Amino acid sequence: MELILKEDIIGLGFKNDIVNVKSGYGRNYLIPQGKAVIASESAKKILAENLRQQAHKLAAQKAAAEERGNALGGISLTIPAKVGLTGQLYGSVNVNIVAEELKKLGHDIDRKIITMKDIKKVGDYVALVHFHKEVTVEIPVKVVAENQPEEEAAPAVEEAPAAVEEAPVEEAPVEEAEEAPAAE
Repeated sequence: MELILKEDIIGLGFKNDIVNVKSGYGRNYLIPQGKAVIASESAKKILAENLRQQAHKLAAQKAAAEERGNALGGISLTIPAKVGLTGQLYGSVNVNIVAEELKKLGHDIDRKIITMKDIKKVGDYVALVHFHKEVTVEIPVKVVAENQPEEEAAPAVEEAPAAVEEAPVEEAPVEEAEEAPAAE
């Protein structure tokens, strides 16, 4: 089914794009929600005329998007998170957390235009911010352990069981010595 999008839909297309989707998705979701219309010949002609008339407005929107993108150009996020011994996060870092961190830095960005997979391990990742269909900004996101001192305590915990393992080995010969006189 061929449709003309009325708004940006991440993963599908941008406003005024002509896209092919499965019939059920278009008929049951996109069209009733007002997110798309059927791309008939007359609708395509109207779209072409509207785009021609709005060319200067679209250029201004793209320029504004590029300006917002340039403002984020040098930003790098470091997000502290609670981490287990294996480097696995308790929970995950997602677009909501990235949007909050950007807001703390003075950039009010809607979470809906940020795309990334949920982060579940410590490391370096990239979040994409889609300001316009031709303007996408990559923001490096570094997830670090919130509790560094606990990681230093972890080797001490590993050493403790080793000491416990040595203690029964020392006690075993003592028990055998006690059993030996009883056998005589």
